[in-house]
Amino acid sequence: MISLGYHKEERSMIREREYNGLPGIPVLLTLLLANSLLIWALVTVARARHPGAIVLVAIALSVAVFLMFGHFMVNPNQGKVLQLFGAYRGTAKVQGLRWANPLLMKRAVSLRVRNFESSRLKVNDNEGNPIEIAAVVVWKVVETAEAFFEVDDYENYVHVQTESALRNLATSYPYDAHDEHLISLRGHTGAVAEHLKREIQDRLSKAGVEVIEARISHLAYAPEIAAAMLQRQQAGAIIAARQRIVEGAVGMVEMALAMLSHKGIVHLDEERKAAMVSNLLVVLCGERGAQPIINTGTIYQ
Repeated sequence: MISLGYHKEERSMIREREYNGLPGIPVLLTLLLANSLLIWALVTVARARHPGAIVLVAIALSVAVFLMFGHFMVNPNQGKVLQLFGAYRGTAKVQGLRWANPLLMKRAVSLRVRNFESSRLKVNDNEGNPIEIAAVVVWKVVETAEAFFEVDDYENYVHVQTESALRNLATSYPYDAHDEHLISLRGHTGAVAEHLKREIQDRLSKAGVEVIEARISHLAYAPEIAAAMLQRQQAGAIIAARQRIVEGAVGMVEMALAMLSHKGIVHLDEERKAAMVSNLLVVLCGERGAQPIINTGTIYQ
């Protein structure tokens, strides 16, 4: 029995290589001088009526004029990708006027820092709550060959992959965490931004793009649950505040009993200690100011 197998050969990625051609100004001056001399020679042989010489000078002049089309301009923070009949020859990054083979196709790519804001995406967070999220990404092209030949449209690729990474990020964390040790989208912006940058960079590495910064620009609950989640946040804040008040009140009561016992101001039995603790907790934990009641009898009446 013969088994057929398919073996996939891994294609090596096209890497950028520098090819700046020749300095453009010396070549331009040389070609201008050559054209001037050839025009003078063409006029001279035309007057002398030498057909063979006229043809040769005309051909030389045509070649010199054709070579003039090899000049191209490279602006600051710009690269020119050079191709010869579809084959990649290199990228020119030295700014100024340059000259290369006129048959080379020269395509400009910006190396400047760029940024864009993604659209507001509606996704579910780690707890299943629908949220709206958007991000600002700062990026630039660092590998021109990969940007041109590894992906179809690198700008559109950046936008699509950023939104994909943003969706994946939103499902990895809850919108808001009740435990301070858990990372949340709202409470840990630095850690979330670093994760988002790393997530986008992993997706854009094959496109020759470097992500400089990525941060969440918009974060909110979806409109249909915004009111309910606001009440939940308020309830959580009230519970947290109450817990902090109770912890502080218990500490103050403990300190008061310890100081009374240490200085021997008054000796209380367990029942009176319990009553004192109850009264102090009411005073310290109550929302309104306590109304004092003066006891004109003994401590036991």
